[in-house]
Amino acid sequence: MVTVHIRKDSRGRLSSFLATGHAGWAEAGSDVVCAAVSTLLQAAWVGLTEVAGLKVSGMRRRSRLELVWPAAARSRPAVRAIARTAALSLGYLSVQYPDQLRVLEEAEDG
Repeated sequence: MVTVHIRKDSRGRLSSFLATGHAGWAEAGSDVVCAAVSTLLQAAWVGLTEVAGLKVSGMRRRSRLELVWPAAARSRPAVRAIARTAALSLGYLSVQYPDQLRVLEEAEDG
């Protein structure tokens, strides 16, 4: 199962995404659920860096993708729109694939 942690800061603003695991829908490399999660998070990364002009920190490794954006930019409309779109899309995907994807919203401290 893929688990995506959608974190919010103390002001309730989206602050980071952390995805771990493998969906198990198909073999690694052919799994549409893993591909969808990866695509959504990669698109958010590109949107935050290229469209919103942020320096995003994080990592991209097999079975783990994390991105965190600066607190100073979290209230900007473009940043909010990009992050919220990714969060909503992940939520809808988890409804379609409940046995392969779990999405958890939580405070930054976990």
